[in-house]
Order: sequence, then structure tokens, then C-alpha cells
Amino acid sequence: MPTTRRQFLSLAGGVTAAGTIPLVTLRPLEATPAMLTAAIHNVVGETPVRTGKVKIDIPPLVENGNTVPMTVSVASPMTANDYVKSIHLFNEKNPQPNIGNFYLTSSSGRAQVATRVRLADTQKVIAIARLSDDTFWQAGADVVVTLAACTEEMN
Repeated sequence: MPTTRRQFLSLAGGVTAAGTIPLVTLRPLEATPAMLTAAIHNVVGETPVRTGKVKIDIPPLVENGNTVPMTVSVASPMTANDYVKSIHLFNEKNPQPNIGNFYLTSSSGRAQVATRVRLADTQKVIAIARLSDDTFWQAGADVVVTLAACTEEMN
């Protein structure tokens, strides 16, 4: 039986629409320890991360996790030979464990970044700084969140 024009257009439109529908990938609503470890490994590779030189200023108790202010500073002279290349922020429980990447140069003036982050729940926030000698330094801070962000309720 020959295909009618209407059947052909209906079939062609269905194939075209199917080709434009994005594939949905499901991610966990909460990061796993393996996801955090993988995110940190993507930044530092196999280089050891030392504790020190980095300071996180974040409230230890926040009422709302939607906008949590934080400042990260690194002890560095910020000269042409000794400066901070980048500062990376991570957390334990958000769906995306890497929550910020900041790139600096010796002309940045000081090794400090200030931002606001969303926190899904009570968790640890980690800041890792890469210095010009390619060493990595870190600090961590625990934050208690009473009203979580990054969660969606299905109604």
C-alpha cells in the first residue's frame, strides 16, 4: 500500500522531533563521597594536598542554604614569582561537588575571593588553592544549615 503525503509528513515530523529531544541523564540529588573525591582529583590530579595557607570565612550556622556568603583567602605575597594561580571550592552534599573555580594572576593584588554559595544540607566546605610553584593547599569548614537549598520537592 503506498504511503500518503499525510502519513509521510507525520512520520518525518516524528523523526525530526525525536532527534531534537534532549536525552535526560539522572544525577543523584546528593553528592557521594566518591563524587567529591573525583571532583578534587580532577583539579589536583595525583599531587598531594597540604593543609594550611588557606582560610575560609563562612558562617558556622546558617538559617537558609540558598545564599551562604563565604570568603576564601590564601597567605601569599602575590609577586611575579610567588602567587596564587587558582582557588577551587568543593562541598560534600550538593549535587555538584565542585561549586566554584577562581583563577588569579600575580596582578590580582591579593589572593582572596568572596562569593555566595548554595548548600544542600549541613556539610563540610573545602577550599583548595594552587600556588605558582604548583603546590596545593587546603582548608575546610563545617557549616550547619537549618533550611536546605538545592533540593526540589515533587508535587
